[in-house]
Amino acid sequence: MKFETAAVHVGEEPVFSEGGSGDVVIPIHLSSTFAREDVSAPPRGYEYSRSGNPTRHALEKKLAVIENAHFGLAFSSGLAAETTVALTLLKKNDHVVAFDDLYGGTRRLFNHVFQENFGVRFSYVDARDPENINAGLRKNTRFVWLESPTNPLIRLCDIREIVKIAHEEDIPVIVDNTFASPFFQHPLLLGADIVVHSTTKYINGHSDSIGGAVMLSDENLYRRIRFNQNTAGAILSPFDSFLVARGIKTLALRMERHGKNALAVARYLESHDKVDTVNYPGLRSHPQHTLAKKQMDGFSGMISFEIKGGKTAALRFLRALKIFALAESLGGVESLIEHPATMTHASVPKKEREKVGVTDSLIRISAGIENVDDLIADLEQAFGEV
Repeated sequence: MKFETAAVHVGEEPVFSEGGSGDVVIPIHLSSTFAREDVSAPPRGYEYSRSGNPTRHALEKKLAVIENAHFGLAFSSGLAAETTVALTLLKKNDHVVAFDDLYGGTRRLFNHVFQENFGVRFSYVDARDPENINAGLRKNTRFVWLESPTNPLIRLCDIREIVKIAHEEDIPVIVDNTFASPFFQHPLLLGADIVVHSTTKYINGHSDSIGGAVMLSDENLYRRIRFNQNTAGAILSPFDSFLVARGIKTLALRMERHGKNALAVARYLESHDKVDTVNYPGLRSHPQHTLAKKQMDGFSGMISFEIKGGKTAALRFLRALKIFALAESLGGVESLIEHPATMTHASVPKKEREKVGVTDSLIRISAGIENVDDLIADLEQAFGEV
C-alpha cells in the first residue's frame, strides 16, 4: 500500500472472527488487565496493559508502516522514547556523538541525566559536515544522534553519508525525524538504524496528545527496547493511542498543506526589510537546499528567522500577533510561534546556545493549515508594531 492508504488502514482492519464486531475504527481498550480462561492457560494475547494493549498495538503497527520499519513502539512522550532508547544502548562512561543543534529537552536529558548521573560523555558537533561526525567518534561511542531538520535552526545533515561513516565502526545512527515527519523524510531508507518522533507534533497533529515513538527494523534491538519500555513503564495510554492513530489518517493531507503554507510564509519573510535571515530548506537561499531536495520529499512546515532589532524587537513582534499562538510545540493544525532563547531552548546555557546560533533575535514558526493569506496578514500587522 502507498503511504496515504497505509496511514488509513493498517492496524484498523475490521475483525469478524472470534467475536469481532467489524469495527472500522479501532476501539479504545481501557482495561488495565486481561483475564485468563484458566489458571493453567496462557494469556489470550494480552495480560496487562503496560506490557501490551490492543489499541496501542494497532497504533504501533501503523507507526512502523508509515516509517518503513518492521517494528514500532509508542511511548508516553518523545522524551520517554529518547530515554528508553538511551537506556537500552548506553552504560556508564560510554560516549555519544550528537548534532550540536538539538531540541533543548534532548540536550537537557543528555547533559543533566546521562552525563551527570552516569558519566556518559557527549560530543556535540556541526553535523552539516559529515567529517565532523567522523572526527568525533571514539572507541566507546555507542551511537550517533541526529536531527534533520534541526530544532530550531532548520539545519540539515546528510543522513546517508553519516550512516556510511558510523557503520564502518559498527556504530548505530539514530535520527529524530519529528520536524520532517514520516511523510517528507525516510531515515531508515537512508540507512539509519532507529528513528524517533515526538508524536505530539505532526504525527498526531492536533495539539491534544503528548506521545513519542520509536521505529526500527532490527528485531533484536526492538526486543531490547520493548523490554525496557515495559520495565520502565513509559507507555502511551489507550486513549492517546487512539488519538494518534486517528491523526495519522490525515497526516499526508496535513503535511502537504503545512509545506505549502510554510513555503509561502518563508518567501514573504525573506522579502521583508525587517528580517535578517530566514531558515527554511524549501528556499533556494538555504545553504542546504540541494541536500533537502535530495533526501526529503518535501520541506515540511517549520521555519525560523532572525528579526532585526534583537530581543526587544522579537518580543514586541510576538506580542502583536493575533492568529499565531505564542506557544511551544509544533506540528498542529494551528500556527504556532515562539522565542527559542526564552522558551524551547531556555534550559540551554546562553553561551552554548549562542555558539550554535540560537540568538535572542531568533523566532521559530510552525506553519499550520489555515489560509496562508491570513497568516501573512497577521505577520505583516505584527511587523508594523516593531
